[in-house]
Amino acid sequence: MGRHWIVVLATLLTFVACHSTSQKQNSNDAVTLKDAFKGKFYIGTALNARQIMGIDSQAIRVVKKQFNSIVAENCMKSGLIHPKENKFNFTLADKFVEFGEKNHMFIVGHTLIWHSQAPRWFFVDDQGNDVSRDVLIARMKKHISTVVGRYKGRVKGWDVVNEAVLDDGSLRKSKFYQIIGPDFIKLAFEFAHEADPNAELYYNDYSMANPQKREGVIRMVKVLQSEGVRIDGIGMQGHIGLTHPDIDEFEKSLEAFAGLGVKINISELDISVLPNPHFHTGANVSDNFKYEKELNPYTEALPDSVSKAFNQRYLDFFKLFLKHQDVTERVTLWGVNDGQSWKNNWPVRGRTDYPLLFDRNNQPKPVVKEIIDAAMNNPKAD
Repeated sequence: MGRHWIVVLATLLTFVACHSTSQKQNSNDAVTLKDAFKGKFYIGTALNARQIMGIDSQAIRVVKKQFNSIVAENCMKSGLIHPKENKFNFTLADKFVEFGEKNHMFIVGHTLIWHSQAPRWFFVDDQGNDVSRDVLIARMKKHISTVVGRYKGRVKGWDVVNEAVLDDGSLRKSKFYQIIGPDFIKLAFEFAHEADPNAELYYNDYSMANPQKREGVIRMVKVLQSEGVRIDGIGMQGHIGLTHPDIDEFEKSLEAFAGLGVKINISELDISVLPNPHFHTGANVSDNFKYEKELNPYTEALPDSVSKAFNQRYLDFFKLFLKHQDVTERVTLWGVNDGQSWKNNWPVRGRTDYPLLFDRNNQPKPVVKEIIDAAMNNPKAD
């Protein structure tokens, strides 16, 4: 073969190799989050009212493309869905469930019993006095039976009780606790199981990496299990900062909860890049701090160093979830894009935060590709 043809052949082989690599790279770039985690766990997001109504079409495109599970951010909370004793408002909730069904998603209802965002009438009589234990139990049963029963066989999992344990491991002295006693938790799970025996039932809470809270939740679940109450999973709210919680403590809780024989849901994942006022690390929605300029340092964009830390933090946690994919059923982001996140207004109103995987223009952040690659390179659990 002449020298000329050797050069032509070498050039042709190089072109084919580069083209093949390029095609492979383009193929990898086309992989979505839900594709990457298929067979591992559901990847979900919370939907707000504008998305449920179809008004926010750009965010909806992201939801359909990237996620295979949805949870109701607000529209199923008792204050909105049951505003008066004999009045239910299912308008948004119906549309939410219909959206999930149409797009073949794992639908999660949030939340049946929660001390916050509950309607005031739930706890008082016509004179404004606390109702009796029997009356509140009856109201609780009617609420759960009606809401769960309406979506029987359609909503696949319910956050039955939300945030009933304090950081010190004791039970929160909410109105449910004050009037009914600790049995309100057991009763809520029993009523939900009765309304839909096939729906998965979860306990959901924040600060779950806190060792004292971890032990408190474990005690509570063990009591429920000893009494024959069905609880299918624990929702570990992933309201995370750049430095808290310690990822090793988070893993200890994940392993400890899995040891109870229940599924693990990372239920409300977001990573705040903003400073914590007074070392605040919880997720109690009633907490509120005064706006100070130094608490809102990134009004225009993130510095490269902060973006790098943010990306690494997300990647580290997703690697943790992949490590424990055998017990992890679902990882749900608490919102679609940064502009819609509750973290912009909590615990300080009027800040600019960047806590989600998609930016304010619904574009994926660089870490999304890294997370997808990590999932694609991680073998499926046996």
